[in-house]
Amino acid sequence: MLDIASLSELLNQPRKIVITTHHKPDGDAMGSSLGLYNYLVQQGHHAVVIAPTDYPEFLWWMPGNEEVIIYTEKTETAARLIAEAEIVFCLDFNHLSRINQMGELVGESSAVKVMIDHHLEPQDFDDYRYWNINACATAQLVYSFIVEELQHPELINADVATCLYTGIMTDSASFRLPNTTAAVHRIVANLIDAGAVNWRIHELVYSNAPENRLRFLGYCLSNKLEILREYNTALISVTKEELKKYESNTGDTEGIVNYALSITGIRLAAFIVERTDMVKLSLRSTGEFPANEICKKYFNGGGHRNAAGGQSGNSLEETIQQFKQILPEYKTLLIQ
Repeated sequence: MLDIASLSELLNQPRKIVITTHHKPDGDAMGSSLGLYNYLVQQGHHAVVIAPTDYPEFLWWMPGNEEVIIYTEKTETAARLIAEAEIVFCLDFNHLSRINQMGELVGESSAVKVMIDHHLEPQDFDDYRYWNINACATAQLVYSFIVEELQHPELINADVATCLYTGIMTDSASFRLPNTTAAVHRIVANLIDAGAVNWRIHELVYSNAPENRLRFLGYCLSNKLEILREYNTALISVTKEELKKYESNTGDTEGIVNYALSITGIRLAAFIVERTDMVKLSLRSTGEFPANEICKKYFNGGGHRNAAGGQSGNSLEETIQQFKQILPEYKTLLIQ
C-alpha cells in the first residue's frame, strides 16, 4: 500500500485521473466524486468523473456535473479514459462488483487505485485506502482527505464545498443519523463558510420533484404500505408495472423507505421493488438493529447497520415472502 507522502508526491504534478463511484449513484456518491473533481482541477489535473450508470435528475445541478461521463452511454470513451488513467479514485464503494462492467476495466488498469469509502469489508484491489466505517458519508472523508491528509484547506472553494455538503447532507438523512457527530457539524460549518449555500442545496435536492414522483409516493403510502406489528416492521413493495404507470425515473424511489421507518414503533422498514432484471431491496432500521446483516446473509448485499441494500433473483412475491420468513429470527431485537 502507498503511504500518504508517496500519494502526495504523485499528485504534485498534473496527472490523468479518473474518479468513479458505485452504480446508480446517490447524493453521497456524486457529491463526493464531484467534490474531489473540483478540487483536482484546481491543481491542473486532467480529471474526469465516470459514473457506471445514470443517476437522479435532482443531482444534476452540482458544479461539474456537465462534465460527467456515464459509462453505459459512452462506453468506448470511458474505457479509453480508464486505460489511460494514471490514478483512479474509487469513491463510496469498496468492491469492484459495485461498478458493474467497469469493475474489470478498473481491476486491469495499471493506474494507482485510491479507495475513499465508509462501507464494511473492503476488497483488496486498491493501492491507497482512506477508509473509516464510522464516517457518516464518503463526502466527509473526501473533506478530511483534502484538508488533513493532503494539507490543502485553501482549495475547499465554493464548488468543492457545495458538492461535499450535498454528500454529507444526503447520506446523513439531513443530519439525523447517529453518526452525525459534532465533528461532522464542524465540517459542515466550514463548508458553509467556504461557500456552500445550505438552504439552497436542501431546496434543490428535496424540493425539486416532478409531479409524477409525488403521485407515486402517495400511491405507495396509500396502497402498498404493509405494517407487520408483531415484528415492528413496515414493508412497501412495488411492481415494475407500477413503476411504468407512474413513469418512474432513476431516483424516484429513493427515500420512500424512510417514510415507512418514520411510523411510530417501527424498528425495521423495507422497500422492495421489481426491476427489469432483478428484485431490489432497501432496508432501514433504528438503534442497534442490523439491517446490513439481513442484506448480507440473505440478499447478496450489505451496507451500514441502519441503512443497507440487497437483491434477489426470485420473483417479487417470493422475495417478499422470504423477507417475512426471516423476521422471526430477529423478533427479539425487533420488539425490545
